[in-house]
Amino acid sequence: MNGTEAITSREEFQALVERHARPLFRLAYRITGSDTDAEDLVQETFLKAWRQIAKFDGRASFGTWLHRICANCSLDLLRSRRRRQDADSGGDEDEPMINRLPATSPSPERLALSDEITRTLEPALAELTEMERTAFVLRHYDGMAIEEIAVTLGVQTGAAKHSVFRAVQKLRRALEPVARTNV
Repeated sequence: MNGTEAITSREEFQALVERHARPLFRLAYRITGSDTDAEDLVQETFLKAWRQIAKFDGRASFGTWLHRICANCSLDLLRSRRRRQDADSGGDEDEPMINRLPATSPSPERLALSDEITRTLEPALAELTEMERTAFVLRHYDGMAIEEIAVTLGVQTGAAKHSVFRAVQKLRRALEPVARTNV
């Protein structure tokens, strides 16, 4: 089954869940920075997909449609959390978006640099708008094409491209001091 055929049974839907759960988890985690939230968002994504399967029209791939649902659920969670924090003006801090950058065999210098990059990148990612962060994650972590990002986010191609561009520019500016001191 390629994901665009009609889903006629729970078994077929289960096969799609098994095929798409990991990429959706990675997307949700990269947007929210929380394992628990990502797990909940993947479940919410599949629940919404099951309920709205009749609305899937096949213009995009089934995976892109699921990514769009997951991205929207993730953005909704962040927005509601931000509104709640604004209302509480001092809610709990979210878990960090990036705990460690991977290194194959890290030297102490590389570990120190990774820590410095993480300390710099984490607040820089948090400063991006939800649209910029999501577009950046879809492009640079999930390797999606700009056209797929546009479909996933429900925006024009130019807006998706611009969001990725703005995110990259902001992150470059944030990481420039780290790069200069470690050259």
